[in-house]
Amino acid sequence: MTGDGVVSCARCGRLRDPDGDPARNLAWAAEWDHGVLRWLCPDCARAHVRDIEGKLPTEYWG
Repeated sequence: MTGDGVVSCARCGRLRDPDGDPARNLAWAAEWDHGVLRWLCPDCARAHVRDIEGKLPTEYWG
């Protein structure tokens, strides 16, 4: 999340549109990484679901 409350994807930088599709906005995934809240857009979350569930460090994500 940026300082102004806008959520951006930690992997690709995509911004969440607060006025966009509510179902798509709910599909964003949040995770804590070394004490920092990180957001993933639905596409990046889907692409890395096994890495996320396996709790692999983000530097291993290809």
